[in-house]
Amino acid sequence: MSKYIYTFGDGKAEGSAAMKNLLGGKGSGLAEMNLIGIPVPPGFTITTDACNLYTKNGAESTFALIKADVEKALHQVEELTKMEFGSAENPLLVSVRSGARVSMPGMMDTILNLGLNDISICMGFIQKIHSNVQ
Repeated sequence: MSKYIYTFGDGKAEGSAAMKNLLGGKGSGLAEMNLIGIPVPPGFTITTDACNLYTKNGAESTFALIKADVEKALHQVEELTKMEFGSAENPLLVSVRSGARVSMPGMMDTILNLGLNDISICMGFIQKIHSNVQ
C-alpha cells in the first residue's frame, strides 16, 4: 500500500528535501524547514503519486483512496494549532497550494482561508465590536 499523505509540524516531518519528486518543491521544502527548526505552521502534503492517480483513475476513486488519510492529517493540524476546521469560535483556516516537482512560473493555484464561513466571519465581527465596547 502506498503512502499518499505526508505531515509536517512542531519540528517534525514525515518527508524531507530529498523527496522532491514525491512531495513537490513546496512540500519537500516545508518538510525540510520543519526538520531544521524553522517555525513553519503545521500542514500536510498530498503526494505527486496521488496526483498521478487522479489523472489516471479520476476524482472519485482517488478521493476514496486518500480521504481517511487527509482527515487524519487535518485532525493533526487541528491538535497542533488548537483550532478546529469549520469552527465558528476558533476556526482553523488553511491554504491550499499546488506544487510541481519543478517550478513552473505562472502555474500556481492557491486557495486561501479554506474553512472560513459565514458564521466564523460574523463571530469575528461580534468579537471585534465587543472588544471595542469594553
